[in-house]
Amino acid sequence: MHLQFVLSITLVGLAVANPLSSPLAKRAAIDDCLRAANVPVDAPNSNDWRADANPFNQRLKYTPVAIAVPTTVAQVQAAVSCAAKVGVKVNPKSGGHSYASFGLGGENGHFVVQLDRMNAVTYDSATQIATVQAGARLGRVATALYNNGKRAFSHGTCPGVGVAGHSLHGGFGFSSHTHGLAVDAIVGATVVLADASVIETSQTENPHIFWALRGAGSNFGIVTSLKFKTFAAPSQVTVFSINLPWNNASAIVQGWSAIQDWLKAGMPKEMNGRVFGNRMQTQIQGLYHGTQDQLQTAIQPLLTKLNAQLSQQQQYDWMGAFSYYTYGQQVDVSRPYNLVETFYSKSLVTPALPDDVLQNVANYWDQKARSNNRGWFIIIDLYGGANSAITKVDSNATAYPFRDPNNHLFLYEFYDRVHSGSYPSNGFEFLDGWVKSFTDGLTTDQWGMYINYADPTLNRTTAQDVYYRKNLPKLRALKTELDPTELFYYPQAVQPA
Repeated sequence: MHLQFVLSITLVGLAVANPLSSPLAKRAAIDDCLRAANVPVDAPNSNDWRADANPFNQRLKYTPVAIAVPTTVAQVQAAVSCAAKVGVKVNPKSGGHSYASFGLGGENGHFVVQLDRMNAVTYDSATQIATVQAGARLGRVATALYNNGKRAFSHGTCPGVGVAGHSLHGGFGFSSHTHGLAVDAIVGATVVLADASVIETSQTENPHIFWALRGAGSNFGIVTSLKFKTFAAPSQVTVFSINLPWNNASAIVQGWSAIQDWLKAGMPKEMNGRVFGNRMQTQIQGLYHGTQDQLQTAIQPLLTKLNAQLSQQQQYDWMGAFSYYTYGQQVDVSRPYNLVETFYSKSLVTPALPDDVLQNVANYWDQKARSNNRGWFIIIDLYGGANSAITKVDSNATAYPFRDPNNHLFLYEFYDRVHSGSYPSNGFEFLDGWVKSFTDGLTTDQWGMYINYADPTLNRTTAQDVYYRKNLPKLRALKTELDPTELFYYPQAVQPA
């Protein structure tokens, strides 16, 4: 009797608290709906579940209410319908490299639609258009296109990154200065909306949705496939690096000033590069779309400015260069995929830095960064300038906001990681302070942040503003039209107007 009494009290308490208000309490309901709709799922605690729920950023682990693993568009539609019926938030996940674990919802209790079983890549030689399912990873896409007529499109260097999240929110890489961002190559997309309908989008089909997908795609539905315009992969490209003696603040200021003057004036269109710095060294690293002799001629003005020499150059074919920048990772990768790290990251997009800002940034690098013994690095992508294909795209063409040739010269990734154990609770102030050394000297219309390097410490209002800037009002209005109840939600998602 005592046990029955305790159970009764417990059940009464649960009833008062309404256990079904917790998303995880809806597991049985979502499982039943998915089973009835014949949607494949990961069994909880199975090897597939553990793999699909394991985040790239081990600092941010969340428990989904369910994980669907569709292989068809119809199954994605059924999964979305079940999420709406049961009342759980739903998130697509392709590669799973979200720095904030937004593919897992960014919090417990979300319904994950794992797309990596949908990874086909096809190419139409007549139109030179590639159709890529949303679960394909960049290395697979690059390999398939090169094997089909030696074609390519502009995207990043990490082979395990999912093509959908990468390209729908920007997608910078070692072809971007020459050919634009991955988002600029998108000419069509198939998307499942919150009402479970499936539509085609392009410049002529649902163009307002197509505009929004290209920069904020995770907010409006589940993109199941993308169409990319391709270019002929160069027969010869040249990997190069330049060692920078940035051993003190003065050297950083002097070198950085020379680089930004060169970039503003017009880094050659065929040149793609970044400054990479860590505790051990600082280099310019890049890929020139041409031969070693052509590189030598094109880069000489910068070498003269820096009083430097090329420290390394090597000519490759297209896939050889892609493989070089994977740093030993498997190129054509799908499942299983288990690369993980524990880190905190931030981002920025800025103009050329004024003298006072550059001095503050250099001082922070010299005094604070050098004393940090963790595995940090900074990447300063050579993003804009007179010859950049990125800032030649009309600023209103896509939802991706960073197109101003005057204000968008550099794209930054700040990354601070530990190689074992937990990230320290007092570690966040390191990157927060470094970013502040930039933004304190710039007006808000001069800088922004890049959602592909999402920072989950930002509140929703701030995150929306810095990720989308002038495009946010239009995106919020469209969110109200397409998903007013926020079925597609994560903590920094676009909010309905």
